[in-house]
Amino acid sequence: MRLLRQLFFVFLAVGLLGGILMLFAYDVIKVEWPSFMEIQPSFRPMEKPLPVPERSIPVEGAVAIAGLGAPENPVPADETSVARGAQLFAIHCQMCHGPAGEGNGQIAPFLVNFKPANLTLPIVQDKSDGALFLTITNGVKDRMPALNENLTVRERWDVVNFIRTLKAATP
Repeated sequence: MRLLRQLFFVFLAVGLLGGILMLFAYDVIKVEWPSFMEIQPSFRPMEKPLPVPERSIPVEGAVAIAGLGAPENPVPADETSVARGAQLFAIHCQMCHGPAGEGNGQIAPFLVNFKPANLTLPIVQDKSDGALFLTITNGVKDRMPALNENLTVRERWDVVNFIRTLKAATP
């Protein structure tokens, strides 16, 4: 009998502690726990990128010299370049510009201020290869991120060669 009474009190104590823990676990009683993530400095993606260090030399060399206009396309638009450009476009561009480059990608409905450019329109297709290359390299302020860190110089020219094939898809 004494053993049953002791077991009763042990189970009562365990049940009482479990009940109290359940109040906190199921947010019946709200407790503000300190979060150090809220008090540290943070930056949004592409916000205030660090400048290039002074007197540094780019790994791939200069892609364009300021004041001399858009560069010439050194990569011939052969099958290999266009195929590579299509793969890179699918990875880096298709989410916004869509599979056919019409500006209707999966992310496009969520871009409220500016919709992605329709790459099949004459306003884009009439630009020089160098202008398209510089747009991919530097991005468009508040509209498109710069892809110079994601794509090498050769890969950016391949994407330009692929964008030129999108013109044929339009009626």
